[in-house]
Amino acid sequence: MIVADTVWWEGRLQTGLALRADGSGVLPVDEIPVGSQWRRVPGTVMPGLVDAHVHSGLGDLAVVRAHGISAVWDLGSTPAAVRALRDRPDLPRIRYAGPFMTAPGGYPSDRAWAPPGSCREIRSAADAEAAVGEAEAGGATLIKVTANADGPVLAASTLETLVDAAHGRGLPVVVHAEGPGMVAAAYAAGADLLAHTPWTEAVDDGLIRACAARMTWISTLDIHGWASRTPPPARAVAIDNLRRFRAAGGIVRYGTDLGNGPLPAGINRREVRALQAVGLTPAEILTAMTGSDQADPAWLPDGLELDPARFAAVLATARVLGPELRPRP
Repeated sequence: MIVADTVWWEGRLQTGLALRADGSGVLPVDEIPVGSQWRRVPGTVMPGLVDAHVHSGLGDLAVVRAHGISAVWDLGSTPAAVRALRDRPDLPRIRYAGPFMTAPGGYPSDRAWAPPGSCREIRSAADAEAAVGEAEAGGATLIKVTANADGPVLAASTLETLVDAAHGRGLPVVVHAEGPGMVAAAYAAGADLLAHTPWTEAVDDGLIRACAARMTWISTLDIHGWASRTPPPARAVAIDNLRRFRAAGGIVRYGTDLGNGPLPAGINRREVRALQAVGLTPAEILTAMTGSDQADPAWLPDGLELDPARFAAVLATARVLGPELRPRP
């Protein structure tokens, strides 16, 4: 158990609580059993912060953990490479999707940055079912599918079969939807999440409402211009789409697509500010960054600041409160 000045829990700062070491629950301080092991730290503690879109082979996960991120979702890497990383105590807890599932010759198999073995080409409905089984056997707890209109994409019936096969195994499906019609295709197939907020088109309001009713969108807003002085139009499109999705009741998850350009490893304050531009409050952003990953808690030595003007900068000071970190009393 961890006792701090304040604990962020259930959407608010609270006092008099102890947080479990894996961030999974709290207990009133005066109910800690006699003889229990517990730590006392200053500031604020909260459940671990999660980046729901990274590529382990394209970034330094040790730096990610050193700068406040307790858990990551790897949404496309060489499976063997990710498995070699998942049990290292100096890295974030890794939940991974295995390889990119794509049409023959489809994105990102045609990109130089995609390592050998990171893509699984799907050639038929039967092959889709086999690919899902292979991914699960390799430890995947998510399935990642690409749908990029600039190249070959899976037929609608094949994509639906793949989604059904994943759901039959209890695996949610994340789709990289890029280009006209790809968000609609992902929704029609029954996908659970979009790997990015759509940025190539203004999504129709009706489709936005339909997506909001049963899908989660991962933010990745900072990939558009990387906070340049003159951000590209895609950034404004993405922010508008996410604003309407959220207004319709859609669930937003914080994710950065680490490995895509000059993104900071760890908490990305630019991504946080972009979510604020969408209209999320600090409390809603923390909800988007935490979940059920049960990773080491986050710790802010000087306490959490919920003033919107200071929130991103203060949150970026968070550190992972693992066994290797021993704060002074």
